[in-house]
Amino acid sequence: MHPGAGNYDNTIVNALMDLNDNNLSNIGDELRPGIVHRIDKDTSGLVVVAKNNKSHENLSNQFSKHTITRIYQALIWGKLRPQNGKIETLITRSTKNRQLMEVGFAKGKQAITNYKTIEIFENSKVPTLSLVECKLETGRTHQIRVHMSFKGNNILGDKKYKKKFKKLKNIDFELEDLLLKLDRQFLHAKVLGFDHPSTGRRLEFSSNLPPELENILKKLRKT
Repeated sequence: MHPGAGNYDNTIVNALMDLNDNNLSNIGDELRPGIVHRIDKDTSGLVVVAKNNKSHENLSNQFSKHTITRIYQALIWGKLRPQNGKIETLITRSTKNRQLMEVGFAKGKQAITNYKTIEIFENSKVPTLSLVECKLETGRTHQIRVHMSFKGNNILGDKKYKKKFKKLKNIDFELEDLLLKLDRQFLHAKVLGFDHPSTGRRLEFSSNLPPELENILKKLRKT
């Protein structure tokens, strides 16, 4: 998203500054002009950028009040039980690895994820995987990834909250190749909705899955 330790180039902020160097909000960190919110590294999809400080403050307020619509798609290991529901926990910094988050039972910030199962893939040549849709009520760091891990259904390709890929004897060869070559988590910010900062009109945007994720789904549906 933005320049940081070990990653100063080829970010969204770099591209924004090339296009709109003098037409972005400057609230907060000078390395993050226009950035109202973030999505995780190796997560694709939609973000909103503020072109001025007034818009930035308005959008930030909408995020604080949890009136922003944020819907993600994820491909997870196994099947969620129940298939549709709400995960409501505390999320805090991991005590074992400060780069990770975890569900807290005594301390942390409230985190709420509404989820529903869209599609389940399961047969003799396919490991059990589920395509799920997650709608955020809150936006904690790594929230969906932590909640799916907490349920025992880690997101495919997630290197931080990972589940080891078990080689299955009868798995389709082409599918196995696609899964092993995936170098990111299968998590995509599909829908983003908010009130326009100037007009108040409700806006909603959607984004298709990128090819590397869509190709996996196509293969799963054919296998």
